[in-house]
Parts: sequence; structure tokens; C-alpha cells
Amino acid sequence: MKTRAPASTHKKVVIELDDKTVVRGYLNPGRLAGAETLDLLTAEGAHEAVPVPKVRAVYFVRDLEEEFAPERKAFLSRPKLDGLWVKVTFRDGATLEGVIPNDLLAFLDNGLHLTPPDFNSNADRIYVPRPAIAELSVLGVVGVARRKPTVTPAAQPRLFNE
Repeated sequence: MKTRAPASTHKKVVIELDDKTVVRGYLNPGRLAGAETLDLLTAEGAHEAVPVPKVRAVYFVRDLEEEFAPERKAFLSRPKLDGLWVKVTFRDGATLEGVIPNDLLAFLDNGLHLTPPDFNSNADRIYVPRPAIAELSVLGVVGVARRKPTVTPAAQPRLFNE
């Protein structure tokens, strides 16, 4: 059996705090669920514990030095991605639209992983922890799951041609 070194699980992130300050570094997205603090590895190589209640959003970015917030905060037309088209209202009143997976188990997580409306921005995905959300509105369901056709049981054959 071949064994490979595991791929890096730390992704480039920009964490925006409630007071609009930002912290840039690397974060393991697998540890977001249920975490009370985010263990961030800064660009300088130091570990920093960021408390989740102070986090406004975590932007998963392509480049740490570029602008992280998407220019467009809303879709121009109905999104083409499969999932729930939602509008998140933050505690400070700012809004952001995005697409989240159409999965009820995703709501049980401690936050939302959403795809932002600006596909050309530096941010690929945004994680919004529950404490940062004041209101969540579902604007639409995109790519509705197809229902399986119901199979009607065949009629029971008659005995002796009754």
C-alpha cells in the first residue's frame, strides 16, 4: 500500500472581526465546526487564538495580500449554483447574499459556508459564524433536487381466473 504525505489542510484566510479589523493567515477549515476559538497560523508563523464570538466572517482567499471582501454583495440575477440562495444580515446591519448547500445538516453547524456572488473576487468562500448573524433569509432554491419516480406495485395476479 502506498502512503503519501497528507496535503496541507491549512487554507489562506482573512478573518474580519466585529470591529472591522482583519487578521491574515492560515486556518484548518475542518476545525471550524464547534470551535470556540479559531487557531490561526499568521503569515509570520505565530499561532493566534481568535475567539469565535468576535469574528464577523472568515474569507477563504486566493491571495493574502489582495482585497478580501467581494465588490458585489448581491447577485445581479438568479444564481446558477445548486443550493439555497440566502441573504445574511450581520449584527451591524450590513447584508451579504450567497449560496449555501441545500442540506439541513449544514444548518446544524455553528455557521454558514457560503459562496459569494462575485465569482471574480479574491474570496472563494465565506464562513459566517452564527453569533455574527442577526437574520438569515432564504431568497430561493436553485437546482431543485429531482424526485425519484414513485413505483406503483403491480396488481396481484388473480388465482384461477376468478
